[in-house]
Amino acid sequence: MIIRTSIPKLVRCFSSTAQVAKSVSIIGREPIKFPTSVTITPTPTQVTITGPLGTTAVPLKAYMNIKFPDQNIMQISVEQSEEKLQRQMWGTTRTLISNAIIGMTEGYTVPLFLVGVGYRVAMEEDPRGTAAGGNGKRLNLKLGHSHHIFVPIPSHINAEVASATKIVLSCTDKHLLGLFAAKIREYRKPEPYKGKGVFVGNETIRIKSVKKK
Repeated sequence: MIIRTSIPKLVRCFSSTAQVAKSVSIIGREPIKFPTSVTITPTPTQVTITGPLGTTAVPLKAYMNIKFPDQNIMQISVEQSEEKLQRQMWGTTRTLISNAIIGMTEGYTVPLFLVGVGYRVAMEEDPRGTAAGGNGKRLNLKLGHSHHIFVPIPSHINAEVASATKIVLSCTDKHLLGLFAAKIREYRKPEPYKGKGVFVGNETIRIKSVKKK
């Protein structure tokens, strides 16, 4: 009987990127650069960001670490990057802080386009005033329904009716701006057959052909 020795299997690694990414957040490890007009004050529970347009705060988890390796540069790290939850929140927190810095310095702006025959928008005074948390104005939308749609403008949103079919929204909070834009879009979503609806920003839709019998 011939005893054959087992040949060890050679594992060839083509790239080490996947192995490194298992314990490192590619987004979270990137440093954040902020201008001199922004003041960042970290605490164990949140990061306060003060800029020319106001002040905001981003909550922090207990395992988050904030460092300033250089002037106007902030670095975020976590205690145990091997844990999936900490690695996920690492990149998420870094994105939230970066968005807050842009919001406090430049702000965010998004246009809305009303596409359709008879679709119109107008700015008017809100009869309820600021009682419901708005800024005293509302949007009067004609979107093909049998009635007008009135949308009160929140106090943290600046709205401008550039034309009868275009609305320009601006805010210092990217998340709140997106929520209000999505609320207006819900009243008439873009449909794929005639291409009518409320389009947000550079949104496009693929037109479908009508099925003929």
